[in-house]
Amino acid sequence: MHGTGRRGISLALRVLPSHHPPATELSGTLVVAWMTDVHARVPERGQLELRSVGVSGIRKPLSIQRPGRVNVLAATIDVAVDLPADRKGSDLSRNAEILAEIVDRTALKPLDSLESACSSIARELLARHPSASVSTVEAEGEYFLRRGVSAERQSFEDYLLLAEARAVRETDGAITLHRSIGAEAVGMTACPCAMETARERLVAEYPLLADPRLKDLPMITHNQRNRTRLLFEFSGEGEIEVDDIIGAIEAAQSSPTYAILKRGDEGQVVLDAHRHPKFVEDVIRDLLWSLPTRFPLLADTVRVHASTRSEESIHKYDVEATHETTLGELRRTARTLA
Repeated sequence: MHGTGRRGISLALRVLPSHHPPATELSGTLVVAWMTDVHARVPERGQLELRSVGVSGIRKPLSIQRPGRVNVLAATIDVAVDLPADRKGSDLSRNAEILAEIVDRTALKPLDSLESACSSIARELLARHPSASVSTVEAEGEYFLRRGVSAERQSFEDYLLLAEARAVRETDGAITLHRSIGAEAVGMTACPCAMETARERLVAEYPLLADPRLKDLPMITHNQRNRTRLLFEFSGEGEIEVDDIIGAIEAAQSSPTYAILKRGDEGQVVLDAHRHPKFVEDVIRDLLWSLPTRFPLLADTVRVHASTRSEESIHKYDVEATHETTLGELRRTARTLA
């Protein structure tokens, strides 16, 4: 080094096994021997294969090509791989590198969908983690559609776009991929039980309400904010339009909800909901029952995951229902009941 009288030293960092001799200076190169790959060590205790090790809650912008436009989704992503019993840790920095590369790539060439982004990440995880045999990716992103109670009163309503991918490395090295695409929509439900109880009490108080001509008159009841999710899982080829998924969910609720409602609009939404009172059980059954008609071209093998939760207004708890099935099972049930 100039002005010090010291000999110039270059620094070479090498990842060496833990038994390598201490650091030495050879021909002006300092070999640092303590950068041991701790992750590759054999665990000291409990040598068990772990099903999933990864990182969660990573927020990234993803550019997705939609018909006539490019959507930039603020996506939250979870990624993981399995870990063999003879390996102490997973190389988590590789996961962050993959996500950064995918994001940069979509800025130049938007992907077709959120699930295709998840599929690309899942495949790359297995490429970067040679000791892993299974990778999983889950993502959700804010998504906006133009909706409104009328053509004159529309705004961009927010939804959640959901996607998952699971890649499996087979014994021959081939990669098998399972993809899921879905959405969450927030609407409302009106309780049919409280409605009938209120009707009976009001008929006793106001006998004119017993007139048969008033049997379809919407009655007061308590309402809930309802959150319903629907995912379709593909083990092979197959595509589905997420806007159609959102439409199926909203049709199964008592009523959609909207950001912009004037006084008359509020009354219309309330009346619509009270004309279609539903338990969460009704929401999920109506949703599943509609799928064979709404999606006739999807294969029988496509799995369906549905869940719904009503945030109760008069109880101190929420009510939820879930179900998993295949489109083939739904079609067979429909034919049996026809």
